[in-house]
Amino acid sequence: MSETVATIQARQRARAVVGWLNGDIVPLDRKKAGKKPGVSATVEGETGQSGSKQPPCAEAAPLRAAPHGGEPAASEGSRPRSAAPLAGEVELKLLVDADHLQDFDDVPAIVTNARNSGTRRKLTAVYYDTPERTLWRNGLTLRVRQNGARFSQTVKAELRDDPLRRGEWEASVASFAPDVALAMPFIPDEIHPDLERRQLEAVFTAEIRRHERIVDLPSGTVAVAVDRGLLKAGDRSMPVSEIELELKSGSPSAIYEIALRLAEHGRVKPSIRSKSARGFDLAADQPPPARRPRKLRLAPSVTLDEAFATILRACFLHLLQSLPAAEDGRNPEGVHQLRVSLRRLRSALDLMRSVGALSNLDALRSEAKWLAQGLSAARDWDVFQLATLPAIAKACPSVAGFDALGRVAAQRQAEAYRSARNALDDRRCAVFLIGLGGWIETRGWRNGVAPEDLGRLAEPAVNFAQRVLSEQRAKVLKRGRRFKSLTTGELHRLRLATKRLRYLSEFLLPLYEDRKSARKFARRLAGLQEELGVFNDMAVTASLLDGLGAEDRDSAIAAAAIAGWQARASIGVQQALLDSWRDFTAARVPWSCQGEQS
Repeated sequence: MSETVATIQARQRARAVVGWLNGDIVPLDRKKAGKKPGVSATVEGETGQSGSKQPPCAEAAPLRAAPHGGEPAASEGSRPRSAAPLAGEVELKLLVDADHLQDFDDVPAIVTNARNSGTRRKLTAVYYDTPERTLWRNGLTLRVRQNGARFSQTVKAELRDDPLRRGEWEASVASFAPDVALAMPFIPDEIHPDLERRQLEAVFTAEIRRHERIVDLPSGTVAVAVDRGLLKAGDRSMPVSEIELELKSGSPSAIYEIALRLAEHGRVKPSIRSKSARGFDLAADQPPPARRPRKLRLAPSVTLDEAFATILRACFLHLLQSLPAAEDGRNPEGVHQLRVSLRRLRSALDLMRSVGALSNLDALRSEAKWLAQGLSAARDWDVFQLATLPAIAKACPSVAGFDALGRVAAQRQAEAYRSARNALDDRRCAVFLIGLGGWIETRGWRNGVAPEDLGRLAEPAVNFAQRVLSEQRAKVLKRGRRFKSLTTGELHRLRLATKRLRYLSEFLLPLYEDRKSARKFARRLAGLQEELGVFNDMAVTASLLDGLGAEDRDSAIAAAAIAGWQARASIGVQQALLDSWRDFTAARVPWSCQGEQS
């Protein structure tokens, strides 16, 4: 495809949109897809036409669903080959109940610091992709938005390991029809053939009424946009009711300052889930994806302070990414990943204690623990209902009562999910998340710290990592002495020590990524934790059955069958656990000075 003068000019305009950001575009693995009805408007061949100013028709032939929103692939490269340099946006959304959105019009912190009364606009946008969702699967979106008489085309990219930042490139177009040629400079070479071969089609539309004010704080300037409207995909729709905070200049901490004032004014839910993510899920009629944490990348030369910042940003990103699926509730992996993110965060905060009396660690850890406790019962009942009960019922077809036990368990599961949603809806949760984000952005752990502790933060992270990993591994080995004779309680304590070593390894082993022993050690540690987790699941099941078996005779019989089955199964599990322990203890530690190179 030849590069026109318009394309060159568009690239130049796009590079000046916001400012350069460091980061990587993250492709998304969204390959598992079913066919669902959506919106369709084939636009190839319309480029350059300026006739109709209406969005493409949403009632045309059905098209393939947006592929299932899965986990991000941990991109190991830097930027996609030949994509334009990264411009971007820095923003946070606060979701607000539609009935209370107008209550935020007169928040003192906004009114006092706003330059004026702001602007009110009607924004209509159409989001495009190929039938196979080539852009979306690669972490990109293409949108054409109408604002008055002006039409602008925007390409956005998800950036690695940062909760607030996204790549963004904008160019003017003549109508709602996208201009693929203008977008090509900002799209990796490897997916150009798909875009040239396949027609783009409208996936969904966004109709938004926006009241935007520019707010100036000492720390930065933020655009505060109150958005009301709808996302539409075929015959499905989803309301939009949110406050969007976008950094215009200064420090991202300004976003968190304003967000905290808004949270004090009324009930809000912090979110980084874009309208495009919601729209693609709406078009595919699927719940929000539950993502696993991305693999960290740490240069061996990084300072401890920078390592802490990278680790905490990754934990916070995983936490924010897990919230939509957990709140939605249709995918049980959502609550699970949210619990994992909170455990990882607490482990990161514990890790930082090793340096000294850093600011606010205990308070943040306490809030993370409170939120995790509100989710625990929901996860326990998910495992029981989706794994334990059906597996044993299938293996014991002659035992009556599994259906009755399942109905009682479903009631308990629903109660647990109500408790989880109450915790997520609590203002305490929003204040915790906003405060955590601001603390990470400003590196608040350095506030009020003794000079000697600040000096440690400037030291190489590898020195710290070697000491911490060695100490935690020694604790695991100590708790595993006389392994064959360990009691259930002792195995539980070993599991906790192993889990902590696993999280520390995920945080710090990237410093030794060039060593073969790092990958081998990580695999064997994960295997040990998995086997210890099987024992823990059995203990959790026993506690759940204590409250279920007395409901009626049939369910009591089924509960007894589950208890007996797991007692018998534990005999076989013990050998697998012993083998995992031997493999782990024999693994070379990658942080030793003699660690080999790959």
